[in-house]
Amino acid sequence: MRLDKFLKVSRLIKRRTVAKDVSEQGRVWINGREAKASSTVKPGDELQIQYGQKIVTVRVERIAETTRKEEAGELYTLLKEEQRKPDDGWQ
Repeated sequence: MRLDKFLKVSRLIKRRTVAKDVSEQGRVWINGREAKASSTVKPGDELQIQYGQKIVTVRVERIAETTRKEEAGELYTLLKEEQRKPDDGWQ
């Protein structure tokens, strides 16, 4: 599944256009590598997403074309949530 669609379906980002923009800005990584909106996401992948000063790391558990709001959190496991340091090399 495309990264931008997974971010939207899992509700990590609410709109697909925003997910695409965030990806194109270099604020999403798959398994430690910078990812584009069109990158493929599969179960077992580790995603890092930068939201402003916060970095969230999740592991993809499963892929679904659509999901209800209550089930969206089952698509991933939250591994880490941390505040970004100004000098750590993140954008």
